[in-house]
Amino acid sequence: MTAYLLKRLAIALITLVLASMVVFAVLEIIPGDPARLMLGLNASAEQVELLRNQMGLNAPLAARYLHWAGGLLSLDFGRSYTYSVPVIELVRERVVVSLPLALIALALSTVIAIPVGLFSAGRHGRAGDTIAMGAAQLGVAVPNFWFALMLIYLFAVWLRLVPAGGFPGWSAGVWPALKSLVLPAVALALPQAAILARVTRSALIEVLNEDYIRTARAKGLPYRAVLWRHALRNAMIPVLTILGLQFAFLLAGTIIIENVFYLPGLGRLVFQAITQRDLIVVESVVMLLVAAVIAVNLLVDLSYAVVDPRLRSRQ
Repeated sequence: MTAYLLKRLAIALITLVLASMVVFAVLEIIPGDPARLMLGLNASAEQVELLRNQMGLNAPLAARYLHWAGGLLSLDFGRSYTYSVPVIELVRERVVVSLPLALIALALSTVIAIPVGLFSAGRHGRAGDTIAMGAAQLGVAVPNFWFALMLIYLFAVWLRLVPAGGFPGWSAGVWPALKSLVLPAVALALPQAAILARVTRSALIEVLNEDYIRTARAKGLPYRAVLWRHALRNAMIPVLTILGLQFAFLLAGTIIIENVFYLPGLGRLVFQAITQRDLIVVESVVMLLVAAVIAVNLLVDLSYAVVDPRLRSRQ
């Protein structure tokens, strides 16, 4: 198990370093001068050049990368060109919106998908399976921003049960803050629940055809007990894989939903920073999200060994 852990940690570190190089290189080739955008079109060339020197933009590319990467290791993300505050402060303000939103959406997705997958696998080939998978296919096909707009119209405009957008902050109270995250979380969760339900169903159907399942049935165990106790655990590896990918998507890929609901999260921060050519914010936040994705994938890899002890013996 120790060797398995060290191997996964080494892979995660190499991935993180390569990702940092890619992020830095891609943002460097994006057209537009941050200094020119900050000073405006009427600024002289001398003023622009002075600001570029102050921002370190004229330093060699390798030196700039090493300075930025070294700052990341010490949690010094630099200073925003646009907001004139440390990037870490912007991250602290926004992560308290994005992280709870992602966790709530993931919980909703799991609570919906696992029972639907079990239901569909237990009725494979029957009407219930067809209806459930038809609904799941619809959930996969319809984009989440359309779900978001329909939810706003139904629950915010028509029924007026929750706010249509904005975030009052956790200082306003837990319930008002959670109410503002309900609709975005549902909009994010429904398409992900549809994907997870289909994966759960497929994995369960494959497991239910194994010999040990037939043995358990032959011993007289009820079908429900076989499904929950024996089949589900052995079908969890592909399910855990999808859960890890979904959490990464929900944390890093909420730009559209946060803009629809006007939420001050990390996704909206990155979107604004890109439009303002605030490179240091984009680079730092993207790398923070990359690190979170890698960490989640590492935890998923380790959870495989917990769910299936055979993997530990192989390693």
